[in-house]
Amino acid sequence: MGTKGRTRALAVTAVLAALSLALLYTSSLSPAARLGLTAAAGLVPAGAVISAGLGWGFCCYGVAGLLGLLLVPAKGNVVLYLLFFGLYPMIKSLAERLHSLWAGWIGKLAFFNLMLAFCWFGLRPVLLPLLPGALSAPWLLWLAGNGAFLIYDMGFSKLIALYIERIDRVLRRSP
Repeated sequence: MGTKGRTRALAVTAVLAALSLALLYTSSLSPAARLGLTAAAGLVPAGAVISAGLGWGFCCYGVAGLLGLLLVPAKGNVVLYLLFFGLYPMIKSLAERLHSLWAGWIGKLAFFNLMLAFCWFGLRPVLLPLLPGALSAPWLLWLAGNGAFLIYDMGFSKLIALYIERIDRVLRRSP
């Protein structure tokens, strides 16, 4: 990648990191949409992966997460972003590069369940207030979480396709 390509990748990544941070900050202001806005902030690094590459996706995630820890009042939202939503676009990209569809799904589900277990056992006091009261039983959280994750992943794939069709194509065409 030449200097112009690196400059473009840096600019796209910086704008996407700022968007991700803005969504994280907004999630702390809206009690009703905390989880949804945190999830939306996590979609943004996928744009950096698509438009600039996997390394730039990690940069977008890292910058938004670090600035989120410094600037966002609701730290629980930022922790959820750092542990799952912000990191998942790169995990998804790596898992979907595997030659087997099943291996990709196993990798994605393993990542989700590892993060779910870590959140349950290690961060329950921080993250449990974000969950509805009905999900306080571990087996119910696991069942509902895995079902929601499958739906999330399929919707995420559709949003990635939309990003490629509508946004990335325009970014690649511009001088």
